[in-house]
Amino acid sequence: MGLASTEHEEALKQNIRYLGRILGEAITAKDGKSTFDVIENIRKTAVKFHRDQDQETSLLLEQLLKQLTPDQTVSVVRAFSYFKHLVNIAEDLYAHHQTRLNEDNHAPGMLAHSLEQIVEKNLAFKDIEAFFRTALISPVLTAHPTEVQRKSILDIERSLSSLLADRTLLVSKKELERNHLMIQGAITALWQTRILRFSKLTVSNEIENALSYYQTTFLEVIPELLQDLEREFNKQYAHELQEDFQLPGFLQMGSWIGGDRDGNPFVNGTTLALAIDQQAITVFNYYLKEMDALRRELSLSTRLVEVTPEVLELTHASHDKSPHRQDESYRLALNGIYMRLAETSRQITSQENTFVAGEYKAYASAEELLGDLNIIVDSLKQKHGAALIYPRLGKLTKAIETFGFHLATIDIRQSSDVHEAVIRELFLKAGYDFNYAELDEEEKIKTLLDELKQPRLLFSPFQQYSELVHSEIEVLNTARDIRKIFGERAIRQYIISHTETLSDLLEVALLQKEAGLLRGVWGSQKIQMDLNIAPLFETIADLRHAPMIMGQWLSLLGIRHVLRNQGNEQEIMLGYSDSNKDGGFLTSNWELYKAEISLVELFNQAKIRLRLFHGRGGSVGRGGGPTYEAIMGQPHGTVDGQIRLTEQGEIIANKYSDPKVGRQHLETLIAATIDATLFPQDELVTKKRRSFEAVMEDLSTTAMTTYRSLVYETPGFADYFFSATPISEIAELNIGSRPAARKSTRRIEDLRAIPWGFSWGQCRLLLPGWFGLGSAIHQYLDVDEKARQSRTQVLREMLDEWPLFKTLIANVDMVLAKTDLVVARRYAQLVEDEVLRDEIFSSIEHEYWLTTQALNLLLSSEVRLCNNPTLANSIRNRLPYLDPLNHLQVELIKRYRAGETDERLKLGIHLSINGIAAGLRNTG
Repeated sequence: MGLASTEHEEALKQNIRYLGRILGEAITAKDGKSTFDVIENIRKTAVKFHRDQDQETSLLLEQLLKQLTPDQTVSVVRAFSYFKHLVNIAEDLYAHHQTRLNEDNHAPGMLAHSLEQIVEKNLAFKDIEAFFRTALISPVLTAHPTEVQRKSILDIERSLSSLLADRTLLVSKKELERNHLMIQGAITALWQTRILRFSKLTVSNEIENALSYYQTTFLEVIPELLQDLEREFNKQYAHELQEDFQLPGFLQMGSWIGGDRDGNPFVNGTTLALAIDQQAITVFNYYLKEMDALRRELSLSTRLVEVTPEVLELTHASHDKSPHRQDESYRLALNGIYMRLAETSRQITSQENTFVAGEYKAYASAEELLGDLNIIVDSLKQKHGAALIYPRLGKLTKAIETFGFHLATIDIRQSSDVHEAVIRELFLKAGYDFNYAELDEEEKIKTLLDELKQPRLLFSPFQQYSELVHSEIEVLNTARDIRKIFGERAIRQYIISHTETLSDLLEVALLQKEAGLLRGVWGSQKIQMDLNIAPLFETIADLRHAPMIMGQWLSLLGIRHVLRNQGNEQEIMLGYSDSNKDGGFLTSNWELYKAEISLVELFNQAKIRLRLFHGRGGSVGRGGGPTYEAIMGQPHGTVDGQIRLTEQGEIIANKYSDPKVGRQHLETLIAATIDATLFPQDELVTKKRRSFEAVMEDLSTTAMTTYRSLVYETPGFADYFFSATPISEIAELNIGSRPAARKSTRRIEDLRAIPWGFSWGQCRLLLPGWFGLGSAIHQYLDVDEKARQSRTQVLREMLDEWPLFKTLIANVDMVLAKTDLVVARRYAQLVEDEVLRDEIFSSIEHEYWLTTQALNLLLSSEVRLCNNPTLANSIRNRLPYLDPLNHLQVELIKRYRAGETDERLKLGIHLSINGIAAGLRNTG
C-alpha cells in the first residue's frame, strides 16, 4: 500500500471519529449526558462482545438492553442508525479519493482502461462506430419496499458529504472553523430530523424521490461523461476522421416508477401520466436553467466575430428588441430558443409559467430543439468559437440527445394472470360462448391469433366492464397518448411478469390492439406494434422454458413483420430475485447462465438482435454484487453492446446520491459493456467449457436439492422464518407503496423475493446469498482421496479461468464476511418452538460451515475477502457498531410480540431496520 493510500485510510478513520464525536455532542446537547453515557456503554460492551464473544459480556449486553426505558431505547437505536449513515458518508469520500488517487493507474472496470484496450488492440474506428451505433446501456430505477431512506435525510447527507469533502481543501483556521460549524449544524439537523415516515409512501412520493437523483446526479453527470468520452474518441482517431465523431446517445435512463403495476394496486393510468409529467417538468426546468445561463455566457458581438446565416435566421424568432443586444446574435438566437422551450413546457406539462400563451411557437420534438442548438454549435466551430462549446453548450446538446422531453423511458409491467383475466372478460362481454381462462394452451394461441387478424375491437364503450378491465385499458390508452406527446422513447417496453407460455405474449399484443397501439392485422407486412413485448422469466421452471417459448414466438406466422418494424430487436427480462427464492443462489445463477446461452443461440440463428434486461437487486441473493464483475461474468455473446439492468432499493442511494460517486458507477457500467462485447473474458475452448458446465450442472443439482429441502420441504420452516426474522415488522414499515406479499398468507411461495432477502439480511444470516453451495461442493468432493485432489484442481481451474464461477465465489465470499451466526442465533431465540428452532438453525449452521470450508479450500485462505482488503476493512470496521442494532432489534421484537403496546417500541424496531440496512449497504 502506497504512502498516499495509507494517508487516505488514516483520514477515513479520523473522519469517522470526527463525525461520531459531533454526533455525540448533538445527542448530549438535546438528550443529556446521561443518555449519551448509556449509548457509549452499550457501544463499548457490544464491541467487546463482537471481539471476544464470551458468555459474561453477552449477559452484560443483554442486561443493559433490558434495562433501557422506552425513550432510551429510541435514542440508542437512533444513535447507532445515524452513526452508520455518517460512516457511509466518510467511506464514500474515501472511495472517491482512492479512485482519484488511482486515476492514472488504469485497472479493469475503469473506463480509461477500456479506452486503453481499444488503442492497444488497434481497433479500427469503423468498429468503434459500429459498436456505439447499436449500443444501448440503460440503468432502470425501480421503487421497491426496501428503499428505506427519506428524501429529507438524503438531502442532509448530501450536504454533509460536500462539507466533509471541502474540509480536505481548507487551509486557514477560520475556514476550518466555519466548515466545522456547518458540519455541526448539519449533524444537529440530522439528529433532530426523523428518519422514518409517519405514513406509507405513495407512488407520487416514489416518483419525487427518484427525480431527486436526476437533479443531483444524472442530468449533470451523464451529458458531461458522454461529452468527455466523445472527446477521447476524437483525440484517439483524429488521424482517421474527416470531421468530428458525434457519439450516439447510447446511455439512456429507464424507470419503472409509475408504470410497474405487478402486485401494486396503486399504479394505474393516472400514476403513469403523473410520472411522465413530473419527469418532463424536471427535464424542462434543467434545460431552461442551462439555456438561461448559456444566453448570459454567449455574449459574443458580431462587431468582433462573424456568425453563420443560419444563426442570423434564428435571431428573427427572438422578440428581443433591446438596442443593447442587437449585435449579440448568439444571445438573441438563444433568447428565441429559450422562449420557444418555455412555451413547449407550458403546453405539454402541468407546470404553469408567466409567459403569454401563443406568443412563441412550441417545439414539436426534442430533435427540433436539438437542431436549433446545433446551428449554434456549427457556427461556433466555423467562426473561431469552438472553445465555447465544451463548458455548457456541448453538455446541453448531449443532455437533450439523452433525455429528450421525457427524461427517462418508463416501462409498463403487469402480471400475466391479470392479462388473462382481462382477455377472458373482453371475450365474454363481446358475446363469445367460451371461457378463455379454461382453454388449453393451443386453443388460447389459436383464439388470440384469430382475434389479432380481425380489424374490429373487442372492447366497446357501450359495454359494462369490471374495474380491472377499465384500469388495464386506461394504462394502455395513457401510454398511447404519452407517446404522441413526448415521443416514442417515453414508453417502449411492456414487461410481462410470470411469463410461462406463448399465450402470455399474445395476450399483450391483443391488449395493445384494443388501445390503438397495434395497427394492422396480424400477418400483414404493414403491421405496427408500438410497445415491445418483453417477457420476464423469473422462476427456475420459467428460465428452463424460456428458449422453448421464445422459439415458438419466433415461429409465429407474421411475427417477423412485427419485429422488423421494431428495429429487428427483441428484449427479454431475466429475474434474479424469484429464481433465487425458488431454487437457491447457485442454481439461480446457473439457470440464468444456461437460459442466456440458449436464447442467444436462438436469436442469432433467427438473425434478430437480442437485448437482455437483468432484474438485479442490491443483495447478492437478488443478483447484486459488483457491477463490472457481474457483467463480465455474463456468457460470451450475451451482452453484445446492449444491456438494461435494474437499480433497486438502497443501491440507488448508495450509487447515485453523490454525483462524483454516480459518475464512477456509470463509467463502470460503460466500461463493462465495452469490455464484455469487445474484449470478453469468457473465451474458454469448447472442450474445457463443456467440462466446467458439467461440473456446474452437478453442483447446481445438489445445491437446489439442499436449498429446497430446507425452505420448502422442512415442516414448520415458514413459521421459523416469520419468527426468526423481522419480516412481519418490515411489512408494517412505511417504506414503499407496494405490499410485501402478493397474498395475505404465511406461505414462502406468496412472499415477494425482495422482503424475503431483506429479512435475511436484517438477522445477519443473508441466507439467499450462499445457502446450498457448501453441500454442493462437499458432495462433489466426497470421493476417494485421489479423485478429491483431481476435483479440487478442477474447481480451482474454474475459479481462475471462468468468469461465471469466479464472480459467484467472490460474491459468496463477501456475503459470508457479513454473515454472523452469533447474532443470528439471538434472532433464532425469537422462535418459541424450541424443537423447530434447534432443528432449523442447526441445519443452517451446518450448511454455513460447509460453505465456509468450501471457500477456505478454493481460496486457500481462512480469511474472508483476503483478495479485497479495502472491502474487508470496511466490513470489519462497521460490524461492531452494527451488532448493537441487531441485539436491540431482537430485544424490541421480543417485547413487541409479547404484547407491549408502547408506540416507541414499534418506532425503535423500525429505526433499527433502517440502521441495519444502512450498515449492510446492499440490502435491496
